[in-house]
Amino acid sequence: MRRKLIHSTARILCALAVIISVAAGCISQPSLRRNQLSALVVDDLRLNDHVVMLSQTCHPRDWTHVANLERCANYIATHFATAGAVVESQPFDVQDQTYRNVIGRYGVGRGDKIVVGAHYDACGDTPGADDNASGVAALIELAYLLQRNAPDREVELVAYTLEEPPFFRTPHMGSAVHAQRLADEEAELKGVIVLEMVGCFSDKKGSQSYPSLLLKLMYPSRGNFIAVAGPWHQGDWIKSVKIGMKGATDLPVYSIRAPSAVPGIDFSDHLNYWPHGFKAIMITDTAFYRNRAYHTPADRADSLDYKRMAKVVIALHKALHTL
Repeated sequence: MRRKLIHSTARILCALAVIISVAAGCISQPSLRRNQLSALVVDDLRLNDHVVMLSQTCHPRDWTHVANLERCANYIATHFATAGAVVESQPFDVQDQTYRNVIGRYGVGRGDKIVVGAHYDACGDTPGADDNASGVAALIELAYLLQRNAPDREVELVAYTLEEPPFFRTPHMGSAVHAQRLADEEAELKGVIVLEMVGCFSDKKGSQSYPSLLLKLMYPSRGNFIAVAGPWHQGDWIKSVKIGMKGATDLPVYSIRAPSAVPGIDFSDHLNYWPHGFKAIMITDTAFYRNRAYHTPADRADSLDYKRMAKVVIALHKALHTL
């Protein structure tokens, strides 16, 4: 009897191990494919300059400080233009104030389009260096890489406003306005990539946290990687972006596909493209799962890792050529 019980228990444990392994594979989508190391260089000092401009010179940049948001928009538009983009503003009105997205296009009309976006507003009175001056800084430097080496397709860079509260998950988000226009135009879109906090990295064990034990068992305990995250039903787009980034630098790239019930999966501008049937994911340092300064005054420019930020930009540029 005892031997039968042991055998039954062993079979149950084996079955559970198989189920967990299959689930882990579906979530993390492991792949051995990788690119050759890129020869491109992104200046980490320039990334620092952009973050300082947005998080200090233009502080505060929440929805109530329209003049500072306008300074941000002008700064971004100037860099897009200098980097050779076709620049456009997308204004929209909220509560009797005018706000605007800033758009920079490359290869207009050439193939199916990829949108890369990042929000430039911040939460309340916080500096918002990682959230999300880091994403905008990466977007600006991506523009300069595209000027020198653009893929054979249209790439649309978008700096959104009004991502943060009180407008998050409302039609007043800049990304919601942008997504609606693409839908109205019946745009042929390969997909959307949103940069949401890409500047916080740590080699310290335990610096990375997760919302569940399963994910903790699957992913590293050190916050020294960049993540490609998106919804369960867009696994192909998530994996394609990850594979496009892997190997371009020595920065580890992981991915996760999960339902929106997992906290954080839909916590950025990419969620506004889903209702229109567009594929949309985010590239992130995992936000509050790593950065303890999230939405606090400690989210400062001097807390970010600009060398690894530069690697994110290079890897993303590589992906735009391989997707």
